[in-house]
Formats: sequence, structure tokens, C-alpha cells
Amino acid sequence: MSRSQHFDLVVVGGGLGGVSAVLAAARLGLRSVLVSECDWVGGQVSSQCIPPDEHPWIESVGCTRTYRDFRDRVRSFYRRNYPLKAEARTAGRLNPGSGNIGPLSHEPQVARLVLEEMLAPWISRGLVTVLRDQRAAEVTTEHDEVRSVLVRGPEGEEAELTGAFFLDATDLGDLVDLAGAEHVFGAESSSETGEPHALPGPADPYDQQAITWAMLLSWNPGTDNTIDRPADYATWRAYQPPEWPGPLLSWEVSDHVTHRPRLRPLFTEQESAGGVRYDLWHARRVLDAAHLEPQWGDITAAAWPMMDYSRLPLIGVDAPARELALLEARQLSLSFLYWMQTEAPRHDGGRGYPELRSRGDLTGTPDGLAKMPYIRESRRIRSEFTLVEQHIGVAARAGLEGAERFRDSVGISAYRIDVHPSTSGRPTIDIDTWPFQIPLGSLVPVRLRNLLPAAKNIGATHLTSGACRVHPGEWTVGEAAGALAGFCVRRKALPSQVRSDPGKLGEFQSVLAEVIGVELEWPRYEALTPRHRFGYVLESTPALSERTP
Repeated sequence: MSRSQHFDLVVVGGGLGGVSAVLAAARLGLRSVLVSECDWVGGQVSSQCIPPDEHPWIESVGCTRTYRDFRDRVRSFYRRNYPLKAEARTAGRLNPGSGNIGPLSHEPQVARLVLEEMLAPWISRGLVTVLRDQRAAEVTTEHDEVRSVLVRGPEGEEAELTGAFFLDATDLGDLVDLAGAEHVFGAESSSETGEPHALPGPADPYDQQAITWAMLLSWNPGTDNTIDRPADYATWRAYQPPEWPGPLLSWEVSDHVTHRPRLRPLFTEQESAGGVRYDLWHARRVLDAAHLEPQWGDITAAAWPMMDYSRLPLIGVDAPARELALLEARQLSLSFLYWMQTEAPRHDGGRGYPELRSRGDLTGTPDGLAKMPYIRESRRIRSEFTLVEQHIGVAARAGLEGAERFRDSVGISAYRIDVHPSTSGRPTIDIDTWPFQIPLGSLVPVRLRNLLPAAKNIGATHLTSGACRVHPGEWTVGEAAGALAGFCVRRKALPSQVRSDPGKLGEFQSVLAEVIGVELEWPRYEALTPRHRFGYVLESTPALSERTP
């Protein structure tokens, strides 16, 4: 028999969006429950082993107050607990791993501990409850409202959760599906969205982005850490995806912009003009031995193009098919590790890097793989307003300066439209975008009144969701959803009423800005010029080194 528990807010999904949602709701005095399918909270930054992927201005503008607090706490954690050299300890913008992916590349277990620290006082006050290793199994709805969610643990234990609002912060939009909310998945047709880079033919729901089962690796010279040959190694050793220039297990990849063959070795001695090494090892290195006293070595997060699994989709298929896809993704990652340890051409001559050691002691898993796969695409709600390429894409807004401005902004974000290879054999899509706002309309479902998206399941398209899915974007969406639920409970209003009523909207935006600490618009910018990573450089008035209010 299941036990029943009542909360103001039920948040299903323990990733960054789920964590930020309950933190926002707690600040508004709501009692929330966070249902995490893993024992680690944090999703992509922790259980999925993906260090923060952020826009170029993250140090000064473009995130919420609590996301900045999270970043500050990560740096403080290293300063307090690691034997940092003096130069690293006093660095104002310490990057623990010196990873190329962003200015704050750090270990996933540190992210988990920091997030637990942020949740701890609210748990102590009784405003946040965390249920771990639990998944939503059933949803009860009545009169266009969610009434309850039945969650189930690994041993079959169950709990029925009731509440005023229900938030979906899962990686695949599981609650949206279980609740019967109108949604879409896969790739839309350009005839439907008008997007220049959408599919020219009919929509394809099974055109879904690759997933990656990441791992942590350390470099241990003079040791042999070769793993057992994976069961499916022969299959993956011979596999060549439709969009790939050759065998997937090699150092040659398909360039994400040009789609031409490009070498991405594990190590390279070549440096760019800025002294950056664009090899695999330094891309997502999460611990840089140069920052530490002797007896420490590098640790990197392996989530590389050769590990992108795109053979089978996860959404819209039955449970056995989904389990097969996840199993194959694990086998691909282990096969790539075995290939690197045994067959890969070395940068210094010879073959194989047996010095590579998988760090299951840091991931909490027996094989060194992350606890959860990195999933880039979710079910997306049918919402009152849909964010499309024409709102944020540089090329799609030819002749216009900046992204579309939204009167109902609930946050800001910035990331290129980055869509990985798909299960339909389509190559990467990489499109320059302007820094943009997240409209409240993209969080309001067309029918269900008390269900809100809190991750990458907002009202966006296959393309624009690729610009909203990374760490600060997911955090902002979750925080906006948690605050919206809290506001609606306190004002006895519905999300659609908040959006349609100028007075309520203005009051809610004031709560976001003043109480929660959400930036609602980007600073004014004067000039945008080509830039390799995003396609632009933003110069603001005042300078970006000054934080906006």
C-alpha cells in the first residue's frame, strides 16, 4: 500500500532545474518535495559527469543569483578542501580543471556536495524534502489539473504525492507524458515552425539528439589500467554512423560546423594563439594537477564526439527499446575507452594508452561511467507561446539587431543552437544565436493548469531547445517555474492569468528580480562582431564586468 504525502509543490526530477525550482519555492515559503531518480542530485553537473557549459559572459552577467552562488561555492569548496598552490588559491576566477568548455570546469562529486549544501538549510526548516532513487510511475488528473503523482523506488516501495503544483524537471519529460499533457518530441517541419533550419519535409518525431554516457578518467603514467574487453566491442569497433567520416572509434570526427573530417586526438602539443590546447583531454578536464601540490594528477570528464550514441531513440518507444538504447550507449563508451587503452594511435608514438584509468571511485559506479546518461533532448510541452529560431537565431533575424524582446520575460540565457547528431542520421546543427530572454508563455501549457516544465521541456522547438538545454539555462527555467508556482499559490492565481494580466505579470517579475534574483533582460549592447564560438561579441553599456542589478 502506498503512503500519501501532501506538499505545496511536487517537483519530479533531481537535475539542476529541479534543484533550482525547490530553492526558489522555499524562498517564497512553500513546502516542496524533490523526487530524484538518482541518489545524487544535480543531473548533468553531477550524476551525468558534465562540467558546466556556459556562455562567454557568465562571470559578470547572464545567470541568476543562486546559480552564481552555486559557482562561488564550488570555487570556495576547492579553496577550503584542496591543497591548492598559492597562485590558484588566490585566483579570483579559479577554474579547477582549466577545461576549455568554460571558465569553471570542476569534478561532479564536488557539484553534488555543493548542491546538497545549498539544500541543507531548507531541508532542516522542513520546506524541502528530497526523495532519492524514485521515479514517477502514475499520474492522476481531473478537470485539466494534476491531482497526484505515484512515485516508486527500486524495491517497489511507493508514495502518493499530492500538491497544488507539479513540476516536470526530468530529462525526458516523463511527467508531461504520464499526465497526458500536449507535447511534441523530435524534429519539427519548417512548414510548421517557419524555421529556416527545421526539416524541409515532414516532421520526424524519431529525429532525436544523441545521448552520451560520460565517464571520468585520470592519467597515471607507468600503470596499466586496461579494462576487460567490452562484450560489444567488435560491433562498435566496426560501426560507422551515417554522418561520420569513418569508424566511430578513431581520432577523426565530423566537424560540428563544416561536417568535414577533423582530427581530435587525446593529446596534442599544439596550442592556439591564446595558449589553449584543443584536444580531447583538455576539453572537459575537471582537475588540473598544475593547480595542486605534488602527488596529484589530472582528471578529465570524457564526453566526446566519438561517444555520442545515436543509433536508437529514447522517446516514443517502449521500455525494452529504451533499455536497449541505454545498454548500447554504455557499451559504446566502454568500447571507446578500451580502444583508447589498447589500439589508439598515441601522440608520442606507438598504440594504446593503458595509463588511462576510469574513476569509478569518483562517479560512485563500478565501471567509472556516470550514474546517468547525458540526455540532450526531452519531450517539449505545447505551450501558450513557442520559442522558435526566428526569435533568437542570428541568420534567421537577418537585418535585426538582437533577439526578440518579450514583455513576459522570466529570465535570460545565451547559447548557440547546438543540436548533436540524430537518430535519423542527420549531422550536427550549429547556428549562431543572440543572447535571448525566456518568455513566460513557453512555461504555460495549453491545457493543464497546474503542471509546469522545469528543465529542457519548455515550449521550444527541436532547434531552440538546443540553445536552452545547458547548465545555466536549465537552472533559470527551473527557478522561474518554482517561483511561478510559489507566486500562484500565494496569489491564488493560475499561470495563464499571471501571463495575461499586466498587473500580476509585473508583480511576478518583481518577485523574480528582487526576491529570487533573476535577471530579466540583457544589458544594452552596442556592437556584435564575428566570434568563433558564438558568432558574436557582446559589448554592453555599462561594461560587462559590472553585474546588472
